Amino acid sequence: MSGRADLTLGFIPLTDCAPLVVAKTRGFFAEEGLEVVLSREASWATIRDKVGVGALDGAHMLAPMALAADSMLAPLALNQNGSAVTVGTKLAAMMREADPEALAGPLVTADALMEVIARRRAQGAPPLTFAVVFPHSMHNYFLRYWLGQAGIDPDRDVRLVVTPPPRMVEHLRSGEIDGFCVGAPWNTVAVDEGLGEVLIKASQFWPGGPDKVFGVTAAWADRHGDELRAALRALIRASAWADEPGNHAELVALLSRPDHVGVEAEVLVRALKSEIVFHRHAAGLPRREHALWFLSQMARWGQVGADVDLAAVADRVYRPDLFREAALSLGPVLDPAQVFADAAPAASALFDGPSFDPANPRGYAASFPVGRAR
Repeated sequence: MSGRADLTLGFIPLTDCAPLVVAKTRGFFAEEGLEVVLSREASWATIRDKVGVGALDGAHMLAPMALAADSMLAPLALNQNGSAVTVGTKLAAMMREADPEALAGPLVTADALMEVIARRRAQGAPPLTFAVVFPHSMHNYFLRYWLGQAGIDPDRDVRLVVTPPPRMVEHLRSGEIDGFCVGAPWNTVAVDEGLGEVLIKASQFWPGGPDKVFGVTAAWADRHGDELRAALRALIRASAWADEPGNHAELVALLSRPDHVGVEAEVLVRALKSEIVFHRHAAGLPRREHALWFLSQMARWGQVGADVDLAAVADRVYRPDLFREAALSLGPVLDPAQVFADAAPAASALFDGPSFDPANPRGYAASFPVGRAR
């Protein structure tokens, strides 16, 4: 890369956009020779479309979105944990009435929700409505898995809708939805406003589970290899900075700005305590096992055809080689242990259900009583 390169990168106002915000505001992009404009986008569909047509050079992106899109690459994972399932206070009360102990334990299952659904069905009431951020998202698969483990079919027993993250609380307040699965800080906002109650966090569902990636198109990466390497170096440095507790006060100040996440600082302080990880435990490494778990859930819910080679998709989209090349070039800036996956939790660490075998994602998908894969 000769001279300074101009890039426009998109993000959604969520706590896990932190690596992009930090890389821009702390000067990491500039130190790598990049002049970056951050573009705050309204929805994940907008992110996908703008990256696809080249209106954005790259973006903060849902990991499964990259796997589902044509010719997308994920050379960096942006975070682990951070999302949660929240229900409205009315539904939480109904669950407690159905089973007084249901919400008292450290790990809340959807068993009481199943009882509520059965009672409502007997009364002729309409199905409950839950929102997810996008069909191809950890949030969709997290919610579906959690529901399915209680015998709730998310396609038949409830109604699922797509809602952009910043609109979740508004829709809960208006009664358009009864609950949602979204990333930080929007669960905290719902709780603070007395509108919702968090039932299960991503860190309980899958400790160290993946969520977002930095995504670019394969065509852009082919044309701009130097710029991609520089962006990855800056984002890795930013992720390491954001993970340091001593930097959290400044991070909160950055994220609370209206042009970034735009919520009260105290909300972000608590959101950062939701076990979200940006760099530790090799969080930045785009792991093939994670890609295959996402693809197994696409197969489970009928989002991918039986003729699709899931392993080939994982290998094409997830590029740990690009991450390692950029990370190792930083030398002493990084602890080598954060470049490799030895300490990262495996997909077998999910809160319940059969262990995941990356060599047989379709068999795993078909093993669940609730699902579309057979």
